Amino acid sequence: MSQPPGFVNSHFPDYVCKLHKALYGLKQAPRAWYNTLKDFLITYRFLNSRSDTSLFVYNWDGVVAYFLVYVDDLQLIGNNDSFLNAFKTALALKFSLKDFGSPHHFLGMEILPTSHGLFLSQQHYVRELLISTNMQDAKSVSTPLSTFCDLTPTSDAPSCDIREFCRIIGSLQYLYLTRPDISFSINKLSQYMQAPTEIHMKATKRLLRYLKGTLDHGLHLSQAQISLSQHFVILIGLEILVIASLLLPILFI
Repeated sequence: MSQPPGFVNSHFPDYVCKLHKALYGLKQAPRAWYNTLKDFLITYRFLNSRSDTSLFVYNWDGVVAYFLVYVDDLQLIGNNDSFLNAFKTALALKFSLKDFGSPHHFLGMEILPTSHGLFLSQQHYVRELLISTNMQDAKSVSTPLSTFCDLTPTSDAPSCDIREFCRIIGSLQYLYLTRPDISFSINKLSQYMQAPTEIHMKATKRLLRYLKGTLDHGLHLSQAQISLSQHFVILIGLEILVIASLLLPILFI
C-alpha cells in the first residue's frame, strides 16, 4: 500500500507499506477473508466441496453440517445442536459474533416457517422488478406465455432495447430459484438475447404480468426426518451472516 498523505517517510518517500492483514474495501480483501475463513474451517474438520468451493461439509461421528459462504454472508445447517453451539463458540473466539435467532430474509429470499417445513418466496424481489420495469400497474394474466405467440429468432418485427431486454431476463433468472413455474418461459426468452425484437419484449412483459398476479407463489420444502436447530448469527465488522435452518433434502440435491 502506498504511504498515506501526512504519513510519508521523508527518508524513504518511495517506500510502500507492507500490510499485516487485508484492509476492508481493498481488492485483495475478499480473497484474504475467504482464505482466513477456509483455514479456520479446515482446522475444524470441515471439507471443502470439489463441485462448489463456497460449500464446506462436516461429516464426523454421525454429525452432518453444511457451511455455505456467499461473499460475506454465510449459511450454517446441521443436525446436532451441541455441535452447532460448540462451533459457534469456537467461531466467536476467532471472530466477533452476535446471535439473532432464526432467519426471515436471505439474499432477497423470504423464509417463512410452516408446520410442515419452510416456504421460500421472493415477493419483495418481484415487486421491485415490476417497479423498475414500470409494470406495477399492469393487468395480470393467468399464463406466463401466450399460446398464440410464435417466438422465432428471424422475426420481421422491429428490434427493441437490447440492454433493457437483457437486464429483465437477467433479473428473472435469479427469480426462478423459488419459481420453477416460470423456468421454461425464461429459458425460451433467453434464447433471443443476442437480437431481441418487440415481439420478444412483449412476451417478456407478459411474463411480468403473470408474476404480478402470482406474487404469493413460492417453493414449499417439506421437513425431513432429521431434526435440526435454527441459528442466525451476524459477524460484526465484516457483516457476516451465519444462518442455520431446517435440513431439507432439496437443499442438497
